[in-house]
Amino acid sequence: IALNFKGLPYEYVPVHLLKDGGQQLAPSFRTLNPDSLTPVLDDEGQVLTQSLAIIEYLDETRPLPPLLPRTAVERAYVRSIALAIACEIHPLNNLRVLRYLVKTLGLSEEQKNTWYRHWVEQGLASLETRLVAEARSGLYALGDAITIADVVIVPQIFNAQRMDCNLASVPTVMRIFDHCMQLPAFIDAQ
Repeated sequence: IALNFKGLPYEYVPVHLLKDGGQQLAPSFRTLNPDSLTPVLDDEGQVLTQSLAIIEYLDETRPLPPLLPRTAVERAYVRSIALAIACEIHPLNNLRVLRYLVKTLGLSEEQKNTWYRHWVEQGLASLETRLVAEARSGLYALGDAITIADVVIVPQIFNAQRMDCNLASVPTVMRIFDHCMQLPAFIDAQ
């Protein structure tokens, strides 16, 4: 999404998380990222990992159009939303966690899905409460400009939809998602 938003050319190399036992676990991928996690960005030999680090790197090295606002307080705000998703919601529903629940702890598929929905719905409910209480959103998480917060909200909503989470209780989050999904940068990332 960030690459599209900034209009940067790139070669997309898909890494299927289930095919062949998980392509991210292959030795060739582990040389890029020993954690066996996606995404990985190779920018002329500079290999970067972790979505938020990659997005901020892109914003620092290719500043236009910006994904971080101009003021320090607004940057802190959108970073905190992005971090809430990346650190509080997403890790609990990451594929390796879900596999552990089933393969190591012996949870059934329905128990695993219940776990997933609980944490995602709770995290999104907290985000919704915050967006409403702080009243900084417009079309997007912060006013009417795309930021790093929007870039991470959209994939999390796709994950939530895939797992049949109840999203009726997060209308502000869904409004932001719907606005984002009208933009080529988000559409083309699908």
